[in-house]
Amino acid sequence: MAITSKEINASFSAEVTEIPGGENLNACFSCGACSGACPVSQAIPEFDPRKIIHTVRMGLKEQILNSDLLWYCSQCQGCVFVCPQDVRFADIMGALQKIALREGIISLDDLREKGKIAWVERDQCVSCLTCVRVCPFEVPVIDEKGVATIDPEKCRGCGICVSECPAQAIKQNESADAKLIAVAG
Repeated sequence: MAITSKEINASFSAEVTEIPGGENLNACFSCGACSGACPVSQAIPEFDPRKIIHTVRMGLKEQILNSDLLWYCSQCQGCVFVCPQDVRFADIMGALQKIALREGIISLDDLREKGKIAWVERDQCVSCLTCVRVCPFEVPVIDEKGVATIDPEKCRGCGICVSECPAQAIKQNESADAKLIAVAG
């Protein structure tokens, strides 16, 4: 499939590098170490960190920001430890996600529907603090009414709080990538 000049946004790479997390984008020299270490790419071949970085650097903004691939990164950070250039692919994915949200390409409601963020059913929460203790990203907090709450802009959709909540008050829809991984496994 040929790429037309209308599809290329020459300033996209610079836009990504200006966002916290995206600053190391241009350090990538496409060695593929990130792709080899990525558990998601092992289960979903279309998700290839090296190709995603290449797509961004080519200026294919609409293609990447409108792709479900943007939401498949599990934020496991496996790519970070193997990258000889400290590109921090997981952080770049976070920067791309921020752009998609900022530009209204996707909304927080869309992410909730896609299973990429969790939420608390407030009337079911027993304020046991389990979610606060188990979240590695420190996202759930107890609000002024003594009930757990999750900031959807900070939630990484890992599902740990969902699986650990003894009251089953935290919910998260099943994501498309989780379904694909289950089929591949």
